[in-house]
Amino acid sequence: MKRALLIVNPYSTQVTGPSIAAVEDALREQVEVETNFTQYPGHATELAAAAASDSFDAIVVFSGDGTYNEALNGVDGALPVGFLPGGGTSVLPRALGLPRDPATAARSVGAALAEGRLRQITLGTVNGRRFSFSAGIGFDAEAVRLLDQLGRDEAGARPGDFAFGRMLARMAFERRGRWNPVLEIDGFGRAAFVFVGNCDPYSFAGSVPLHVTPGARFEDGLAFAAPERVRRRDMLRLAAAITAGRPYGKNVLTGLDLDRIEVRCDRPLPLQADGEDLGDVEHAVFEAHRNAVAVLV
Repeated sequence: MKRALLIVNPYSTQVTGPSIAAVEDALREQVEVETNFTQYPGHATELAAAAASDSFDAIVVFSGDGTYNEALNGVDGALPVGFLPGGGTSVLPRALGLPRDPATAARSVGAALAEGRLRQITLGTVNGRRFSFSAGIGFDAEAVRLLDQLGRDEAGARPGDFAFGRMLARMAFERRGRWNPVLEIDGFGRAAFVFVGNCDPYSFAGSVPLHVTPGARFEDGLAFAAPERVRRRDMLRLAAAITAGRPYGKNVLTGLDLDRIEVRCDRPLPLQADGEDLGDVEHAVFEAHRNAVAVLV
């Protein structure tokens, strides 16, 4: 029987004692499991990096998107990885088509490992940091930072989608709905901010998929969407395109299946990857690493 390392972030929104037990039981229907809990930031990276030398056959991560990102920054591509939804949004497993119930997803991932059912996917990097589904400069990175400033609740969970929506509304109010060009995308032109996606949907608002980079696929290169400028009158049009998955139309720079996207900012701007604040940057290089990791689906 194959052996899996289960990495659990006990502070993720949907991770509880009963859900951990249900996930372990579901996995053990098909594979042997050893569970390790993350204890500090970056611990998932260390656990994932050590897994290959500890004779595991796969890594399974039960957490939210931040811990998925940490684990992917520790893997070397030798072991397949599975992702179970434990966060408030859990974009990655949902974008890979896994069920939202952690135990049901664990049963699927365990069966995939037992049967050798794998999917090779691209990973992106930005300034050397890996990301699995999205990264961005400006708008969404600023929202992530504001959300982080709210802190966590008593159980250690981050604020959810409602709080994120409030952050977006606050940003729109403070800027009076205006974003001017502040960065240059090499070979494409100037824009107000940039979203870089590795899949479609880019994220979710509750049960609603957000098609920020429509046409992006895990098996392809990176995609981006970058409004040249945004005024209040543009916001409803952009929101409608994102929720419906329609073409943006005019005044939005786009690219699809790219190996490299280079961005230069007029001033330091916030950068995010998989919903994690990476600080301010004036220069960022996004690169696609095709067939970087095998995932259990």
